[in-house]
Amino acid sequence: MPVTEAGSVRVDLVGGTLDIEPINLILKDVWTLNVATGLKAQVTLSETSFAGVEIVSKDYDKTYRYEERELTDDDVLYTKRFEEMTFVLQLLKLFKLTKHLKVELASGAPAGSGLGGSSAMGVTLYKALCRHTETSFEVKEAVRRVKSVESRILNQGMAGYQDYFPALVGGVLALRGIEGDMLIEQLYTPELKQVLEKNIALVYSGQSRASGINNWEVYKGFFDKKPEIVEGLSTIARIAAQTREAIKQKDYPRMLQLIGEEGAAREKLFPNITTDKIDDLARALRSQGHPVGLKMCGAGGGGCFILVHNGMPLDALDALIAKCHMRRLDFVVEAPLRA
Repeated sequence: MPVTEAGSVRVDLVGGTLDIEPINLILKDVWTLNVATGLKAQVTLSETSFAGVEIVSKDYDKTYRYEERELTDDDVLYTKRFEEMTFVLQLLKLFKLTKHLKVELASGAPAGSGLGGSSAMGVTLYKALCRHTETSFEVKEAVRRVKSVESRILNQGMAGYQDYFPALVGGVLALRGIEGDMLIEQLYTPELKQVLEKNIALVYSGQSRASGINNWEVYKGFFDKKPEIVEGLSTIARIAAQTREAIKQKDYPRMLQLIGEEGAAREKLFPNITTDKIDDLARALRSQGHPVGLKMCGAGGGGCFILVHNGMPLDALDALIAKCHMRRLDFVVEAPLRA
């Protein structure tokens, strides 16, 4: 019988890059806040008579077929032979699945969008594989294992942890890495959902970004003790802690202001994190009297960004976005998932 799972991709609000170990242990009071969105990674597993693995990717609009004899540990784990399907095949290897399996999947986000689509797809696939093999499933264990696989493929230091949890937990999350464990604080309320959806627009620029590359440069700079990077990440940590407190106090105007401040601090930290047409859109909004904060999605920049506005009518906002040759994506904050 087929197994189907879906998991939200995230929009990071504040505190990205701080979720990379051990930066989260070195700076004080480090939190990363994000939301689970209505954009969903989708995975379906089913048995097949094919003596190998068949992967149907909606993202690439392609079907990949690999015979079992091709899927050696050496080739799957230590080469780039399988290119864009390496992540999927390495996750299958965790469960020793190399034959009679069809995998249908979609990441739920545009490629290079900065929404963590591949990570959401990874943990959603892991959850589906646990069901398929009747293996026990636990959220933190799933994150640890999938993050390790993705870090090996990234090959630029450790991957951050924030992208995985929204797909498995839902809601509005405050995440904090501590020694050998994770704190997961659920901040979701219907009131907070309404405020976020009314005052934040999610926009896709159409330009893919390589967040991992930018993150790696900042990561190295932090441990090289470059003053501007240490100061920049310390500022982001302070803003993130203040944002968490503002949400807990239901000071939503302050929360929205801080998200914009985090975006500005991130622009100083990551060179060229925005593009000319993104800057043009921000200027156009401000010229019409709309106070706006702009926050790139993804710790190191992404093809998507959020506009923090003052409840601007969506038709007027859409007109300006379209004029800059971009498009607004539906931004729905998902409720927490049942355990």
